[in-house]
Amino acid sequence: MEMQEGSVRSQWCVRVGKRGAELRRQELLGQGLLDPALKPRREGDWVLFPVTAPVPGTEHCEFETHRGQGDLPRHELIGGIAVMQERDAEDAALLLASRPSIHTVLSPESDVEGPWRTRRFEVLAGEPTTKTRYLEHGLRFEIDLSEAYFSARLSTERQRLLSMAGPGEIMLDMFAGVGPSALTLARKAAFVAASDLNPGAVLLMERNIAHNRVTNVLPLLCNASRLPRLLPWKFDRVVMNLPLGAVRFLPAAMELCRPGGTIHCYTLQEKEGEYLEEIETHPVASVRERVVRSYSPGRWHAVYDITLK
Repeated sequence: MEMQEGSVRSQWCVRVGKRGAELRRQELLGQGLLDPALKPRREGDWVLFPVTAPVPGTEHCEFETHRGQGDLPRHELIGGIAVMQERDAEDAALLLASRPSIHTVLSPESDVEGPWRTRRFEVLAGEPTTKTRYLEHGLRFEIDLSEAYFSARLSTERQRLLSMAGPGEIMLDMFAGVGPSALTLARKAAFVAASDLNPGAVLLMERNIAHNRVTNVLPLLCNASRLPRLLPWKFDRVVMNLPLGAVRFLPAAMELCRPGGTIHCYTLQEKEGEYLEEIETHPVASVRERVVRSYSPGRWHAVYDITLK
C-alpha cells in the first residue's frame, strides 16, 4: 500500500552526532539497514536515521514518510548491489528506482556451492555486474559476489567479535573470504592470519588490505585442514565462519588455538545445541551458543563461542 507524504510512522532508529552522520549514513546504506521509506531527521546536535532492523543502540522514534515509498521487496544491500531472494523483474525495477546508490539488482540462481563457496546470480535490473564497493565501520571493501561469498548482514557479528577481542591478540581467520572479519579484528590484534581456499577471494582480500592500508594481516591461500602443518603460531582467537562445514575443521582449530584461547565456530542448524555434543568431545572449558540470524525457514546461523581448557 502506498503511503502518503507527511504521514508519520514509528520505527527503530540510530542516533548519530552531526559530525559523523554522513559516514554512518553510508554504512547503513551499505548494510541494507537504512529505511528508504522514511525521512531521516535532526534533533538538536543529533541526526536520527530510520533503520529496518534493531542494531546495538537503537531506539524507537517517529519519522515522516516519503511520497510513493511503500514497502520495498525483501533484499540485502551490499554497496551498490541489491540482492533479492525472489526473481521478480517488476520488484527489481522498483528497488533500482528507490535509491540512487543502487546500480544493480541481482537474484541468486544457486545456493552457496562448490569448494570456493560461490553463488551464481541473474541480473534483474541495472548494470550487468556482480562487482561493487562496500563501506563498513570505516573499512572499504572491493566485492565481487560471483567470485566470493559476502554478507553485509554479518556486520553486527563482526563488531561483536571485535568487542570480545583483547588488544594485542594473535588471531586466525580460517575462512576469511574477502577479509571483512580479519580487517575488522586487525584494529585490535597484533597480527591476523587470514586463510581461504578460494583464489578469487584471496585476491580480493589482498586488494582490501591495500585499500585500507592494513599492515598486520597476512593473507593465505590454503586448505584450512593443512594450516596446523604450515603455521608456526598458537593463536589467542580463531574464527571459523564456514556455516556449512566448520565443525569438521575443529580438530585443526584446536591444534592452532593456545590453551585458554577462544574459538568462534559458526554453523547452520535446525535445532538449539545441534552441534554441542560434538564440540564437547574436544578439550573445551566452556561453550556458549548464540543465534546470529535467521537463514531460511526452520534454519538459522548460529555461533558457538568456545573457550579451551
